[in-house]
Amino acid sequence: MTNPIHVLGFAGSLRKRSYNAALLRAAQELLPEGMSLEIYDITPIPFYNEDVEMAGFPEPVQYFKSRIAAADAVLIATPEYNYSMPGVLKNALDWASRPISQTPLNGKPLAIMGATTGPWGTTRAQLHLRQSCVYFNALPINKPVVHIARAAEKFDADLRLTDEQTRREVRGLLESLAAWARRLKG
Repeated sequence: MTNPIHVLGFAGSLRKRSYNAALLRAAQELLPEGMSLEIYDITPIPFYNEDVEMAGFPEPVQYFKSRIAAADAVLIATPEYNYSMPGVLKNALDWASRPISQTPLNGKPLAIMGATTGPWGTTRAQLHLRQSCVYFNALPINKPVVHIARAAEKFDADLRLTDEQTRREVRGLLESLAAWARRLKG
């Protein structure tokens, strides 16, 4: 393929047995030709504090921002906590958006997916995440949507995504992200 697309993916969960981290690993298995996915762990990113920012961006934040800048697109897997995205995800995005005039998220193609054990998927978390994207001008694709409800029924004991319909949905999201990234690249 003439236009390879490199994607940076990260999950909004720090849990060792996170369904959203597993969802990113499933995405690695389902990549369309010409696409690569680097999974980034946001665990080392400290809590945002403007005093810390003024003293200089911590190394984990600098590295996170450099990985976003190096990527052609971003893929975020978010759980839903209290009808919204988790604080650790919002925190990582807050750091990545600073200063707004230099954020590597500006104009970045982005896709969102999420898994939860509840019955409603991650619809509300994804909507809040999209709202944040407006501020830093990331460019999320609108469809297809991947918000997995009852995740425990769709992953096996080893956290491998086994539900075929969900696997097709993830593959469709990745294909759409690749097309969107290529379109924006020109």
